[in-house]
Amino acid sequence: MEAPRPAALIVAGHLTRDAVPRLCAELEALLAGSPDPAAVHCDLSGVVHPDLTTVEAIARLCLTARRKGAPNLRLHGTPPELRALLDMVGLGETLT
Repeated sequence: MEAPRPAALIVAGHLTRDAVPRLCAELEALLAGSPDPAAVHCDLSGVVHPDLTTVEAIARLCLTARRKGAPNLRLHGTPPELRALLDMVGLGETLT
């Protein structure tokens, strides 16, 4: 029998500040419904034109995860441009 896949928050498109509260609410719902909050992943492969608003959104999502008991938010599919921005602001190594 195959292990269940972890829950995933899918983030796509160009993020705006208006989208951040909705994404945080979606993450809270995923965490509340997950038997293992540490297994919730954030799929960033669909993010386009990342900028500092995207970095802020990810930082707020990570904070939301920690407040809800997840030790960290596992980022997957991070575009190279976004990874460079995260590194530039000092968040690259703190996020997985």
